[in-house]
Amino acid sequence: MVRIAILASGSGTNAQVLMERFHAHPDVEVTLIACDKPSAGVVDRAWAAGVPCYLFTGKDLSEGRVQRELEGMGIDLVVLAGFLRLLPAEFVRAWPDAIVNIHPSLLPKHGGKGMYGGRVHQAVLAAGEAESGITIHLVNERYDEGRVLKQVRCAVLPADDAAALATRVHALEHAYFPAVVEELALTIIPKK
Repeated sequence: MVRIAILASGSGTNAQVLMERFHAHPDVEVTLIACDKPSAGVVDRAWAAGVPCYLFTGKDLSEGRVQRELEGMGIDLVVLAGFLRLLPAEFVRAWPDAIVNIHPSLLPKHGGKGMYGGRVHQAVLAAGEAESGITIHLVNERYDEGRVLKQVRCAVLPADDAAALATRVHALEHAYFPAVVEELALTIIPKK
């Protein structure tokens, strides 16, 4: 069984679709939701789904406590779903090619520190882009620079505001992220 930990900081809609995807999966399970914001919506989603939720601070992350917790639980794959912190290099090295993130633009455009959520969609519109989309990528020691696993595009429409664009991008996230995570998880099985 491949054990997934989802790190999240927000409402948890991507975490929700992942928990649903793997709820009764024969080879993959969401073992833990780890969250750095106690009031985040993802906490309630985790409890409602019966998935344990581990709350931590930035200090816990930087001092290695989060890494030790996940290692102690036998986590095989780490999924970032709306997680806003940069992972320490030691954490990234502990899961080589087994940390995946989703970003709401076509990287390398509109990525990097501080580029998340509505800020990304506003930047896409301000730049006059004809298209946006999602990027699902492996994680390295820098924001949004890991190897791209999949990109999916959508048009930026003339009447779009950030909210309208975000709605279409979220639909892409929910449609494609679970399948890419599953594919990555299933490549881990032979290594176990």
